[in-house]
Amino acid sequence: MKKAAGVSRKVRASFATGRCVRGTYVPSDQATEITRSESFTRPSRVLARFSVDRSLENKNSMLHGFSFRLGSADQRSELFTQNAPVYFARTVDQMFAYLQAHFARPDGKPDVEKINSFSAAHPETLNQANYIAAHPPAESFASTTYWGVHAFPATNAKGETRFIKFKIAPVGQQAIEPKVKIRVKPAELLHEDLESRIAAREIRFSVMALLDRPGDPVMDVTVRWPDEDGREAARLGTIVITGVEANHACDDAGFNPATLADGIGCPPDEMFAARRATYALSQKRRC
Repeated sequence: MKKAAGVSRKVRASFATGRCVRGTYVPSDQATEITRSESFTRPSRVLARFSVDRSLENKNSMLHGFSFRLGSADQRSELFTQNAPVYFARTVDQMFAYLQAHFARPDGKPDVEKINSFSAAHPETLNQANYIAAHPPAESFASTTYWGVHAFPATNAKGETRFIKFKIAPVGQQAIEPKVKIRVKPAELLHEDLESRIAAREIRFSVMALLDRPGDPVMDVTVRWPDEDGREAARLGTIVITGVEANHACDDAGFNPATLADGIGCPPDEMFAARRATYALSQKRRC
């Protein structure tokens, strides 16, 4: 990933540029119906990181990322969400082949023929880039809607388990996508915008759980659930961003997606299994 993205050893392999923030989480009355996880059913402090990552498919596109930690001690959950509801690879082997296809030639330029050949053979790897192309990023982190691409098994106090997908929706912020595709706003401007908004007033996000239906694909992170935008969702709570935190606080946190409090289980797909194993390794190599 670092070779394909052209970043150094000391930074993250993806979403390398970010801003650390702090806040609080307030659960809703619906939360206990979905999960018994205390990280989602009890108030807590929040440590979060907004970040950007340029798309390998289109250098003028930029993914927005939102990582956050809820709960405390052994009842802590850490999630990563992004402004695209799908990932760019279904399996680890496919991801590796995708990245190899995007390695630059010896002259430093992309091998367009190799990329096009791979994309034609694996069209599902274009789903993320196609979504971003059709839904240009919002003008601010604060007005961006974020998704978790994995299906998480959630168990409530009655012992009932169903799959959910996380959707983080802005509250009280203008969330209008550009009508025409324009050159993406530089990361520095996004960070400055975020800091000025936090200085003016708190920023709120609704933490939503999209509820599964029979037959929904839970093993393939390159596709969405049918009618995902219009289906039933439960509001688990509200994240309130109140201040800017030193970036090293988020670097130390790691935000490993395998950190999940009882009541939210690990997704069954292959890509999540790979992520949970590599986050700690990535953090160690950045030291």
